Amino acid sequence: MAVAFTFPGQGSQSVGMGKDLADAFPEARRVFEEVDEALGEKLSKLIWEGPEETLTLTANAQPALMAVSLAALRALESRGFSLKDKVAYVAGHSLGEYSALAAAGFVSIADAARLLRIRGNAMQAAVPAGEGAMAAIIGLEQADVEAACAEAATGSVCQIANDNGGGQLVISGARAAVELAARLCTEKGAKRALMLQVSAPFHSALMAPAADTMREALAAVTKTAPVVPVVSNVTVTPTTDPDEIARRLVQQVTGRVRWRETVEWFGANGVSTLYEVGAGKVLSGLARRINRDIATSAVGTPAEVEAALASLG
Repeated sequence: MAVAFTFPGQGSQSVGMGKDLADAFPEARRVFEEVDEALGEKLSKLIWEGPEETLTLTANAQPALMAVSLAALRALESRGFSLKDKVAYVAGHSLGEYSALAAAGFVSIADAARLLRIRGNAMQAAVPAGEGAMAAIIGLEQADVEAACAEAATGSVCQIANDNGGGQLVISGARAAVELAARLCTEKGAKRALMLQVSAPFHSALMAPAADTMREALAAVTKTAPVVPVVSNVTVTPTTDPDEIARRLVQQVTGRVRWRETVEWFGANGVSTLYEVGAGKVLSGLARRINRDIATSAVGTPAEVEAALASLG
């Protein structure tokens, strides 16, 4: 049975993440040095020392999470692991798709860091602070959530941004429309409708200016066919074509993160084990709720690196 590597998205960050990897593996430490050099600042100091509110800023959290994921991968590779030989597919949740692509050689770590800094800044700048919002809707059918969004969005923007699985959908758009849709979802029987503490309405049509920015940024970097197919957030299909990957990354800025379908696709295509490479265990928890037949394993600490090496053979 096949193995897939998944890479976490925003929300998995925490102060101190990856420090034990950097201390245990020189190859992991080098990743943080590469990211610092690419950005012209000591992002590693912010990752390891905080403050948390600065690390959580989109423009910092995105390259920071990529750095931790790639540090974990380099730790595996320093012990002889080969992504190309051992892994059938890679995928990442939102920004994690960039981590997946850097892991598979589509872009360099330095370019991934710069792209994610551009992406974070562009997403933040696309909508004035306070005008956008996101909300998590728990325990309501997707059709009902879509209906609530459509009703709330008259002349405005409100749409499903993330289908995370396990009955969790995230909606995004103009603040007033999202707040109304959240109330409508509660009236329709949602267990919870929770406004999220986010800085912008990610994965909505309001992010169109950021999509334009990413189109230009991706056109300017060297791209190579990844050694392992990446399963895209927006299409839930695998590809190794560099131009197609770039198109999908542009679409991803305004498009839905179809994570539930991604995990279901893995299950339908022979994947028996998902490794979550990087910070936290959010994706592992989601995967267990989506398909209990798929085993999950985190790779974010030196002990987890050793365990993964033993299980991957």
